[in-house]
Amino acid sequence: MVMLPDAQTPPGLRLYAIGDVHGRTDLLVDMHQRIARDLERRPVADWRVIHLGDYVDRGPDSAGTLELLHGCQGNGHSDFLLGNHDRYLLDFLTDPQSADLDRWVINGAIKTMDSFGIDGMRMVYSLDDGFLSLLHDALTAAMQPWLPEFLGGLQRMLRYGDYVFVHAGVRPEVALEDQIEHDLIWIREPFLSSAADLGAVIVHGHTPVDAVEVRRNRIGIDTGAVFTGNLTCLVLEGAERALLGTDRLEPLADAAA
Repeated sequence: MVMLPDAQTPPGLRLYAIGDVHGRTDLLVDMHQRIARDLERRPVADWRVIHLGDYVDRGPDSAGTLELLHGCQGNGHSDFLLGNHDRYLLDFLTDPQSADLDRWVINGAIKTMDSFGIDGMRMVYSLDDGFLSLLHDALTAAMQPWLPEFLGGLQRMLRYGDYVFVHAGVRPEVALEDQIEHDLIWIREPFLSSAADLGAVIVHGHTPVDAVEVRRNRIGIDTGAVFTGNLTCLVLEGAERALLGTDRLEPLADAAA
């Protein structure tokens, strides 16, 4: 069984996992600075900064968040997972006619469009024929040319040692190698209430919690940054687990049954 009390990262590798950002570039910049300071205080042979997805929608600066992440892409220490909100944007850029624009708008698309300088409210509720194509063309023109490729290359799942990182979770009783994208970026139940051995300790976001949720088979770190201003970074190294505070590590609560 792979459960939290015994889970470990690969030797010599420190992991920093960051929860859902939703356009709060200010909080992400601050967290990257905290990580840099932690590495200065506590040097390590190798490390990864794992971003758990949902970079866009709801917050004020989705465009800036994507720009910041893209700038980290080539540093050899950053991983980027796909969230369900990132999938909304990718689907619209890929095929606006088949994308679920109504659902995306309900879930914060206007904020994303605004961040790219597009008057999303006016265009989405336009009565003009062909408004989907007009909106798609305007959004694409406002974006850097690398952005669709960056979104298309976001990973669905990562594994380091006894930890697996996904945006939302996994489906219990399905082997990790057989998980499908829809569950990885959307699932809540039966994942959240499962006490089963999931094949690894799952580190995830997607479901907002007041405080980091620690179970024997999973750790949920979406603390609703876009609403609370509290962006969480989980630090894993060997058998040690902590949260990254402003200038120090903070203890992580014991796993619940």
